[in-house]
Amino acid sequence: MRLIFAGTPEFARVALERLHGAGFEIPLVLTQPDRPAGRGMKLQASPVKQFAQAHGIAVAQPRSLRLDGKFPDDAAQARAAIEAARADAMVVAAYGLLLPPWVLATQRLGCLNIHASLLPRWRGAAPIHRAIEAGDRETGITIMQMDAGLDTGDMLLVATLPIGEGDTTGSLHDRLAQLGGQLVVDALGQAGRGDLRPTPQPAQGVTYAHKIDKAEAAVDWSLPTAVIERRLRAFDPFPGASSDLGGEPLKLWRGLVLPGPAAGEPGTVVRAGADGIDVVTGDGLLRLTQLQRPGGKRLAAADLLRGMDVAPGRRFAPAAR
Repeated sequence: MRLIFAGTPEFARVALERLHGAGFEIPLVLTQPDRPAGRGMKLQASPVKQFAQAHGIAVAQPRSLRLDGKFPDDAAQARAAIEAARADAMVVAAYGLLLPPWVLATQRLGCLNIHASLLPRWRGAAPIHRAIEAGDRETGITIMQMDAGLDTGDMLLVATLPIGEGDTTGSLHDRLAQLGGQLVVDALGQAGRGDLRPTPQPAQGVTYAHKIDKAEAAVDWSLPTAVIERRLRAFDPFPGASSDLGGEPLKLWRGLVLPGPAAGEPGTVVRAGADGIDVVTGDGLLRLTQLQRPGGKRLAAADLLRGMDVAPGRRFAPAAR
């Protein structure tokens, strides 16, 4: 079976590696254009492009696939490459560009998407972040037959994965990437045998995982403790929950929900010790156990307190509204 692969970040690279290792013929990879990254802001190839180049796979990086859009020359060149690939199917994973109808219709088996949620829950751009933020107990991978809607296509295969109490977006991402790579290999094997049975998504239970905005990183201490703790994990590693203390912006990476109510204004430090920094929230206390100062490394609270005064009574700045 000949495949075109479309994807950009590490989540997609894992799937591409699994497909390549399973012996699928991949004549073409689509990925986002190189972006500035790192301290020097030098152009950097995506993880998918790096894998493709290391394995001699042709790469196309159109800025758009819309023939009537802002970059028609890019789209026309991509169309020529897609048609020349004579692929049976396209596999899509976190690509970052919308696929117009002509792309969906080019391959014999259409376009299969690896989506990191149990559809129809968490359609959209940030399903892993939002599942943790919402306190979901489980998530998973849905292999979906793509259509013109936003993650609305028929489900082809589904596999579930529990969300642990300590899971971050980073840790859950890595497990889901491995699961997605294996599941799409299974789906394509079934497609080749004619065994796939598309199932329409239920009309009930639809939620949208809106793209993460950096403004969401600022901790709102008036929220319940459990909500803040989940956001710390949901925003790890990006964008990182943050709050100013005495004018210094701190990244807050880990916290523990403490039982019982607490007196004081939300954001007020009531205790600081080797096991953590206890801060008043909207309904109790959150013990911060891992933090980071600007330009520094992630530190356990005990290590941070050796170089920073976080005395009881100090208050983290409220989030801007």
